[in-house]
Amino acid sequence: MTMADTIAVMNAGVIEQMGAPEELYENPRTTFVANFLGQTNLIEGKITGRSGDQIAVDMHGIGVSVNANRAHTDGGEGWVGIRPEKVLIGDEGESLDAPGNTIPGGVVSDVSFTGVSTTYLVRMPWGQELVVFEQNTGRRKLFRTGDKVELSWRPEYAFLLDRSQDASAGAQTN
Repeated sequence: MTMADTIAVMNAGVIEQMGAPEELYENPRTTFVANFLGQTNLIEGKITGRSGDQIAVDMHGIGVSVNANRAHTDGGEGWVGIRPEKVLIGDEGESLDAPGNTIPGGVVSDVSFTGVSTTYLVRMPWGQELVVFEQNTGRRKLFRTGDKVELSWRPEYAFLLDRSQDASAGAQTN
């Protein structure tokens, strides 16, 4: 991504999306592109409405919003996508990033300290584990396995993809 002005992401000989590296990474139009160009969290959601430039989504009983220009589905269901580095983690009840989407009820299930950053796996109330990357600036405490946490992200960082797409398409397998 550092060597090109324009990238075409191909899947089985078909262009999935073409554009500037930042555009493809920040606002992918398919689950394949989202997963192929780095890690992403994809969470099932049902579209509940639209107000101005915001799409309202019910994500397992939790209301979140996504900017309309980052919504790439015509259906009533979708995948809410958010990159791990865009997710903030904090103690239960901590104000993280208003006016962000706040997702309560998480429990830290794994912690990987890598020096410059820490990777958290957070099990959400619906059973899915979300990935969170946090820079180790020294300004925030490190969470431990079993800690109860809330997650937050700003609507302009999320994207919404068509629910008919395979959530694991394009993902790296070990």
